[in-house]
Amino acid sequence: MPYSAEISRVTPSCFLFLIDQSGSMSDPFGGQLGRKKAEGVADAINRLLQNLVIKCNKSEGVRDYYHVGVIGYGRQVAPALGGALTGRDLVPISEIADAPLRIEQRVKKVDDGAGGLVDQTIKFQVWFEPVADGTTPMCQALELARQTIGTFIERYPNCYPPIIINITDGEATDGDPEPPSATLRSLASTDGPVLFFNAHVSSRPDHPIEFPCSETQLPDDYARRLFRMSSTLPPPIQEAARREEMQITDETRGFVFNADLVAVIRFLDIGTKVAQNLR
Repeated sequence: MPYSAEISRVTPSCFLFLIDQSGSMSDPFGGQLGRKKAEGVADAINRLLQNLVIKCNKSEGVRDYYHVGVIGYGRQVAPALGGALTGRDLVPISEIADAPLRIEQRVKKVDDGAGGLVDQTIKFQVWFEPVADGTTPMCQALELARQTIGTFIERYPNCYPPIIINITDGEATDGDPEPPSATLRSLASTDGPVLFFNAHVSSRPDHPIEFPCSETQLPDDYARRLFRMSSTLPPPIQEAARREEMQITDETRGFVFNADLVAVIRFLDIGTKVAQNLR
């Protein structure tokens, strides 16, 4: 069966995130005044990187079950991790664990055990900074993703298929992204085609449309294009979505439209769930 390969240090899988860094990402999320989309997306990516480090942490250290990369596209198209990881396209998760840009002290609300909330100071690791400048060269980002993932599959031909997640708030300004997205999705390991998912983040307070199974559920041509660009969810991720009580069918695609920050976080959590044992 496809999407059943064991993930190990010998045969790792990978996650690659394509992040829209155009000027419009400085706009706020719908209904969240003052919370810029670029800032919210950066926090979501940093949170996810920290969770991946925790997932791969064993008694002897962080095991390299995953290689992870972030590509930003706006004024330029380039790898977007900072500090010691600047310029790296895919990085073993142990190296990510060892090289955050900084560790911030942040305050979050937690249950006080008596029906209320109290402030708790937590450590928040930062690898990826928010940027909002320029246009939306999505086609160039997709081509760089194709090159990056193609090289990874050449090195690990039997891997669990790589997962690429594109987060954007606008249409491509350098052409039609459907053909390069189709080329990206045509890449495959022996375990199946790569998975390409899309999250559209919005400044409008409209309700998000999460994991649709048909174009007819979507409001316009732009949303339908992103839907067509997105891969169908494989069984392990379908199961993860059902555990979140989402209505999932075999035709459901990895796509969310008009996402607010909560929907972005949920989308990333589900989209990166891989139900294989790590060895």
